[in-house]
Amino acid sequence: MLNAKSFEELSRKFSELIAQSPLQDIEKNSRALLAQMFAKLDLVTREEFDVQVQLLQHTQEKLATLEARVAELEVKSQTSAVGRQNNA
Repeated sequence: MLNAKSFEELSRKFSELIAQSPLQDIEKNSRALLAQMFAKLDLVTREEFDVQVQLLQHTQEKLATLEARVAELEVKSQTSAVGRQNNA
């Protein structure tokens, strides 16, 4: 039966073995290859995406406000035009 000390030693030896194996090189090279491929895809970071989402939400709110204001001014303009026609 393995006690805690033996288990820790076995775990440490496996870690050392993996660190010295080609597996670490494969992982490192794979990460580099993926990073290079992602760079070519012109992707954005999550932070950049979140900033753009906030900007879009703000723009949509401002557009809705401006559309409401234009509609209000159009109603006032039509009301004024009708009033002028009735006075003429």
